[in-house]
Amino acid sequence: MSPGGDLGGVIALTAQLAGITTLLLLILGTPLAWWLAHTRCRARPLIEATIALPLVLPPTVLGFYFLIAFAPGNPISELWQSITGQRLAFSFEGLVIASMVYSLPFVVQPLQNSFRQLPDSLLETAKTLGAGYWDRWLSVIFPMCRSGFISAATLGFAHTVGEFGVVLMIGGNIPGETRVLSLALYEEVELMNYSNAHWMAGGLMLFSLLTLALLYRQQKSQGWLR
Repeated sequence: MSPGGDLGGVIALTAQLAGITTLLLLILGTPLAWWLAHTRCRARPLIEATIALPLVLPPTVLGFYFLIAFAPGNPISELWQSITGQRLAFSFEGLVIASMVYSLPFVVQPLQNSFRQLPDSLLETAKTLGAGYWDRWLSVIFPMCRSGFISAATLGFAHTVGEFGVVLMIGGNIPGETRVLSLALYEEVELMNYSNAHWMAGGLMLFSLLTLALLYRQQKSQGWLR
């Protein structure tokens, strides 16, 4: 594979996976992060630990259990196939589900920290002035926690782009369906196509560096870093 050949499709598929995963995590992770930031439930440490598992657990462990769960004959796989008519293992949809779990802490934790820093007095004032529930979210929470949402989206997207172990176990490196950048890089190294591997590895390294640099610059401008 040359840098100008199938690489474009691999990059597009990787961006699609990361974009869909990040969007779904923001939708599902926002209420979860809000609850964790304000609940006094005694089980919160256990829930937080469960969410944070991908930070310390080898990706292949998650991939293995997802592969078992998505295998034909298991309830999750059977339910999915009865609804969509498609398999879940070795599919793009399976990658999305696994990627959501794998990148969950990178979205929930920045949001949770941002929500914790939001003064309760602002919400109480808005409520006193007649702002409804959704109005408070639109006029107070989203603007005041914008930095947290940007951090969550950036980290979630970048982490999904760089994942390898989970997608290898679940995806199987199928061209056009599950063959993302990390798998393509692995294949080029296996084939000893080091020239192509340099293009991919260098691109991923540059992307990661620029993403983190922009993130730190944004956080500094918001007063998060001194």
